[in-house]
Amino acid sequence: MEKIWLAVIAASLFLLSIFLFWRITARFRKKEYSEKMWKLWGTRTFYWEGAIYISTGVTVLIMFILKWTHVLTF
Repeated sequence: MEKIWLAVIAASLFLLSIFLFWRITARFRKKEYSEKMWKLWGTRTFYWEGAIYISTGVTVLIMFILKWTHVLTF
């Protein structure tokens, strides 16, 4: 049961961090890429690939900080 909660916490942290990344970078993306460029798959793939990498790193960092402070045990 503990592993299920750990997975739920990790998934929710990931979703929260990817949502925050999207909200923070939405204005920058609109300035950087025009609507015509944004419709190309390569541009969107590059953006979301970076979002996934950054969100994964943030999630891992937060999980290890929670482990280090003994909030979570795994």
